[in-house]
Amino acid sequence: MRVAAAVLCLLLLTAEIPLAERRSGYDFMGRETRAMQDDDSTNPALFWLADGEALWNRKDGAAACSSCHASMKGVAARYPKVVAGRGVNLEQQINLCRTERQKAPALAYESRDLLALTAYVARQSRGMPIEAGWNERTEAGRALFQRRQGQLNLACSQCHDDNWGKQLAGTTIPQAHPTGYPIYRLEWQDMGSLQRRLRNCMIGVRAEPYPYGSPELVDLELYLMWRARGMKLETPAVRP
Repeated sequence: MRVAAAVLCLLLLTAEIPLAERRSGYDFMGRETRAMQDDDSTNPALFWLADGEALWNRKDGAAACSSCHASMKGVAARYPKVVAGRGVNLEQQINLCRTERQKAPALAYESRDLLALTAYVARQSRGMPIEAGWNERTEAGRALFQRRQGQLNLACSQCHDDNWGKQLAGTTIPQAHPTGYPIYRLEWQDMGSLQRRLRNCMIGVRAEPYPYGSPELVDLELYLMWRARGMKLETPAVRP
């Protein structure tokens, strides 16, 4: 059994971008965009961070987030995680806390409030290494990453493993390491979650995107964070 597990682990590792060659999407950006992310006073996400801090300290339902939690340092580096056999991402955990502990309504996916609160929580882990282990849900996400889909019959891996660093429609293809979500994307002129970006890619290959919060998208998030294990969080990142 140990030999079989070692062989499986070796196969998994050799199928990914070698650890020494992994690069954040930050490395593929122009000087101006990097400068925007590096300076907290010009990073467009600062408005969401301010809203997130206000939400953190505001009593909703029975209590405020700050009533229970003094610090969230390191938390975002460990999400998504598996709970009772199901993947749970940071946005879902925030809503679980709201509904089960604060007795407050859940926040809608991609709403400004949920993005702001998620960014505020994740910002406290900026610079910390991503912690992601391998589990059954990660394996499901890996299968989805490698599966061809849509009318263009393309898999995520064909772009982000096989052709990273090349140009597609004038944009450099990154390695799909989700080190900075939620991000402010210049194309959107808005903040967005990793699931929004994944759905964009699915639409781009003319596939039917999974709904927000679906197990498939969370599994894919788990796998992508595993790929980025050990890399530092950049939240809130800025991307083209």
